[in-house]
Amino acid sequence: MKVILKDGDGGPEVLKPGTAPDPTPGVGRILIRVHATSVNRPDIVQRQGNYPPPPGESPILGLEAAGTVEAVGPGVTGFTPGERVFALLGGGGYAELAVAHASHVMRIPPNLSFEQAACICETYLTAYMNVFLYARLADGETVLLHGGGGGVTTAAMQLVKALRPRARVLVTASTAKVERVKALGADVVIDYKTEDFAEAVLRHTEKRGVDVILDHLGGSYLAQNVKALATGGRLALIGVMGGRKGELDLGRVLTQRLAIMGSTLRPRPVEDKAAIIRQFEAEAMPHFVSGRIVPLIHHIYPLDQAAAAHRAMEASEHFGKLVLRVVES
Repeated sequence: MKVILKDGDGGPEVLKPGTAPDPTPGVGRILIRVHATSVNRPDIVQRQGNYPPPPGESPILGLEAAGTVEAVGPGVTGFTPGERVFALLGGGGYAELAVAHASHVMRIPPNLSFEQAACICETYLTAYMNVFLYARLADGETVLLHGGGGGVTTAAMQLVKALRPRARVLVTASTAKVERVKALGADVVIDYKTEDFAEAVLRHTEKRGVDVILDHLGGSYLAQNVKALATGGRLALIGVMGGRKGELDLGRVLTQRLAIMGSTLRPRPVEDKAAIIRQFEAEAMPHFVSGRIVPLIHHIYPLDQAAAAHRAMEASEHFGKLVLRVVES
């Protein structure tokens, strides 16, 4: 099969088209003929030599895929060859064939293309898991989402609007993306290049702060995030792009009863991810079926241009998802 291989660790130039043996589905797994996959921030980290796949998963990049069922392994029921599906992967999405745990596979709604379906698993599941399952955003609360325009942030905006329609959404964004974030439905957009986001949050919430923050920066934003939280607020950390260490005011954590939680999706046990997917399928997928949520695609690249897609992500040029088309739909 055709794949994108990683010629050592480094920049986008290490990603090169190549071939690899066709995988076969083991017990409880499904072989998917991939039509589309997408680029996610963890792919960048893995390309650089970090964030390895869980034991037993493919070393090929790619954390999600959409396509058709090619074959099912022993013990798999409920799926038949030819069905349109999308799946969360431990690795292997940048290829013509990928293997997924059957419990991590969902059927593509008729109204979604392969390219749209390839955008859902990694970003929407990450946003759903952190904002709703861990940080427990309630209807009527206020949430701050960092990095307007990124895949997880745009996914979180759409999910909050659909699942918690009375929640208030504040988003930080660069100057160039402010108007597009407003158009996507943010109640308040804070230009982090021109103002202190914590001060802006307090101004827009009458000094109360926000109930939930979803953050991928980590250390560089820690002090300001804590300052921006309301009493009882929850900080959900999903990345450390701004560093692993930061200043933490423990007095504020104590007196305001704050909670700081962190998570990554890929290393979680198979059963844990399956449970999250089932909850997501029940609560969020009906909104994709109805058209209330439409995956936001910035650009579609052919598979052999994976390096160009990585360069675009690292330059933060995108607004929404960067998709790799493996075969024509």
